[in-house]
Amino acid sequence: METNSQWVDIETSEGKFGAYLSLPRGGKGPGLVLLQEIFGVNQHIRNVADQYAADGYVVIAPDLFWRQGERIELGYDGDDWQRAVALMQATDFAKAQQDIADTIKVLRTHVGDSKIASIGYCFGGRLSFHTAANGYVDAAVAYYGGGIQNALERAPEIKVPVLMHFGAADSHIPLDAVKSIAEAFDSNEQVEIHVYEGAEHGFNCNHRGSYNQRAAAEARGNSLVFLSEQL
Repeated sequence: METNSQWVDIETSEGKFGAYLSLPRGGKGPGLVLLQEIFGVNQHIRNVADQYAADGYVVIAPDLFWRQGERIELGYDGDDWQRAVALMQATDFAKAQQDIADTIKVLRTHVGDSKIASIGYCFGGRLSFHTAANGYVDAAVAYYGGGIQNALERAPEIKVPVLMHFGAADSHIPLDAVKSIAEAFDSNEQVEIHVYEGAEHGFNCNHRGSYNQRAAAEARGNSLVFLSEQL
């Protein structure tokens, strides 16, 4: 299915920033706010946006590093890795959440009364979790969301369906952390957690050495089923 993609402006009280918008061929559908890794709205994130747009979703990926530089795109090794970590550490988390809220307002103009979900990867996975806790979306997907285990005091605030994906071989998110997350949501039937054997951090990204085709395919299938049920 063909998609139509472009960069659009998101207005905020501090100025404006860009977001990558990808529309399905029909131009309409449920909404997805796609939350980036620490490497910016790079080619991989834009590919993911187009992939979900091809599945019939209206997808928007906000440039959450805009205060530090417009449309920063980084690779996954060496100096790019170091810069990505520095960008994440310098990001004001509260402002990033407000940027997501402002992005969702723009997404709403494209989807009308249709439901909206967030989907995020790594840094964006943690943001997706908080987006759900903030009540900004109707459902949320979080891929290897580092730091979720340190924010479980927000677990009671999760009132919408949430799907989380983790890799069993993730060196950044130990299985003990995943276990603590699962225990925090043990009584919440709306929260679904999948752990993929042999999968490392970033297993969904086919631009990275840690890409795991089987885990990526299974997680995407689980995500599509989840989104079709919730949106």
